[in-house]
Amino acid sequence: MVRELRIELAEEHYEQLVRQARELHEDPTVYAGRVLAQELDKARFLGGSALFLSTPGVREEFASRFGPQPGAAASAA
Repeated sequence: MVRELRIELAEEHYEQLVRQARELHEDPTVYAGRVLAQELDKARFLGGSALFLSTPGVREEFASRFGPQPGAAASAA
């Protein structure tokens, strides 16, 4: 099911969105929807990860299996 969502952007953000969409040869509306969906997915993933790691004992078990430090490919979220 698809729902419509209307947002307002500052002129500079809108122009940036249109430029990025043109670089990818996409319709700005389609591009904006895809970017918004990706950001929502990322936020849900990070929230779920934080909830998972806050479960008693999970953080310690995770660190014992994979190490306490992030790997070289890890990036700050």
